[in-house]
Amino acid sequence: MFKKFVILLFFVIFTSSPALAVKSVTEQRQEWDSWLKALKQEMLGKGISKKTIIKAYNKDYFHAVQPMVLQHDKKQAEFILTSDVYINKLVNMDKVAKARQHYKKLAKKYQKLCDNTGVPLHYLIAFWGVETHFGYNKGKHHLIDGLTNLSYKNRRSKFFKQELYHVLKIMDKYDLSGEKMKGSWAGAMGHFQFMPSTYNAYAIDYDGDGVADIWDSFDDAIASAANYLSKLGWKANEPWGQEVILPWNFNYELIGSKKYKTVAEWQKLGVTGHNGRGLQLPKDAAAAIILPDGRRGRAYMTLSNFRRIMIWNRSINYALAIVKLAEYTKGQQKFSPLTEKSHYKLTDEDILKVQHFANRVIHAGLKEDGRYGAKTAEAVKQLQKKWKLPQDGMPDYALLNKIKHYKSRTDFLAPPQPKKPHHY
Repeated sequence: MFKKFVILLFFVIFTSSPALAVKSVTEQRQEWDSWLKALKQEMLGKGISKKTIIKAYNKDYFHAVQPMVLQHDKKQAEFILTSDVYINKLVNMDKVAKARQHYKKLAKKYQKLCDNTGVPLHYLIAFWGVETHFGYNKGKHHLIDGLTNLSYKNRRSKFFKQELYHVLKIMDKYDLSGEKMKGSWAGAMGHFQFMPSTYNAYAIDYDGDGVADIWDSFDDAIASAANYLSKLGWKANEPWGQEVILPWNFNYELIGSKKYKTVAEWQKLGVTGHNGRGLQLPKDAAAAIILPDGRRGRAYMTLSNFRRIMIWNRSINYALAIVKLAEYTKGQQKFSPLTEKSHYKLTDEDILKVQHFANRVIHAGLKEDGRYGAKTAEAVKQLQKKWKLPQDGMPDYALLNKIKHYKSRTDFLAPPQPKKPHHY
């Protein structure tokens, strides 16, 4: 009898718990409608007109349980791509050929724009090629639909709600329809994939028709991209950097995108150009050295304009793809893909293990998302320092093996050296 009572009590508690009960479609709909009503009021309170709200939400919006945009937002690659693989995917023979065609065709037309902003045309074409394959893939997602869904109970709801506000602000300012507001699943728009907030800060009506139309007016789109990079601090006539070779005794503690020395100072430390020649960069320029794939991969010395590219997109690999395509666009060299170096391939599960370990043992405060970024790289350096490994920030097999066999903080201590045997 007691056993039956326990089983019954267990059934009542766990089937009646609100946290575990599955909500019906009707309940989900009511919850969504209530949230959407509050969202509209919030946007009205921020200054969006009632006319625009009605225009934006002129259809029966219902939040799907797992809309496509949420699946995109949670999707992660199984393997973390090395920089060589990533660059080869974005910079190929076909794209280089098209970039050179566009450069030749547009050079005269946009000479004045480039002179005024200080941003070279071959870089603008590189951004255009990487972002939308020269306008062929600007995105077909309805931004109101996608950003509204992403604003609802999403891991980045606050960010997407702010971008939704900026889309509504664009519609309000130019009296545009919701059908005009199309882009990527995450809200990026037009030829150069501006986020709505970037549009409102930097978009330009270059052709003078009264609308900064980055979707259908290439004049407006390229001028807006040039204006954005210029306002970010692009330095005219300064190179982005170059690939380099590090000396055998290099101190890897000096590695990092925010650890600067002048080019001349790096040269004194034995850093040379990868082709065996000297550094082809201004000697007094502030430069940093980055290792996208750790000490076993390529090394790059980067200057100010490289950092400007990384404000556009914070991925080092993205920035390297941009500069590589830009160099091909203006140059005459024959296209040659990067030789992909074979070394240990990291998975998102590997990165998760590192992030979890770093949070647990050294209180790194990392977001455990399986994505390798600057904060994770810095935590890896701290762990490498504790284990007296080269501090290149890349969680290679040696580090993962130590994490796997970690038992206590005493593991960080160097093991005692075995005594030499006595010979009698």
